[in-house]
Amino acid sequence: MAEHGIAVEEGRARIDRLDLQTATLEPYATGLRNPNGMGWEPQTGALWVAVNERDEIGSDLVPDYMTAVRQGGFYGWPYSYYGQHVDVRVQPPRPDLVATALVPDYALGPHTASLGLAFTATARLLPQSMQHGVVVGQHGSWNRRPKSGYKVIYIPFVEGKPAGMPQDVLTGFLSPDQEHAHGRPVGVVIDQSGALLVADDVGNTIWRVSGAQ
Repeated sequence: MAEHGIAVEEGRARIDRLDLQTATLEPYATGLRNPNGMGWEPQTGALWVAVNERDEIGSDLVPDYMTAVRQGGFYGWPYSYYGQHVDVRVQPPRPDLVATALVPDYALGPHTASLGLAFTATARLLPQSMQHGVVVGQHGSWNRRPKSGYKVIYIPFVEGKPAGMPQDVLTGFLSPDQEHAHGRPVGVVIDQSGALLVADDVGNTIWRVSGAQ
């Protein structure tokens, strides 16, 4: 929220690009509050990322999201969220920047703490119906009732864009009363065999997920 002033936030909330030949580091996209788990969409070659959005505006605001990252794009933080919805807590406001804020491509639910994504084009050990999209690891909320996240989801893609509702891939990490987390998914990756690997930083486990053989 930049509560200590925007000056101390210099270099944060952005994706940088490093030129290996010149060792020059420059912003690729800005205003992304907490970008995680970047991946290249295989059909279009576009860079996608999962982003954790604002806290302390209520249980249903603000949706975390995933989006294709536009070079030079500004995604709102800290002045607006999910496009051009102004965060009135941030002073002084910057309506000039808010007017340029891009709307993300796909909402992942409020406070899900979506911390990683992986495209499934090479996931040959998953069901064929899950080989044309992206999996997202959702670490889970700490400040929401009822809790959200605590699972791995799959979102189908068509022609390089999300095309459907999320589908549960790996669940059961929360106790029935939602008071205890048996696990919390973090990173997701497709291994060389074509299975899905999920890092769990509460269970201290790496889960390997594949279809029925």
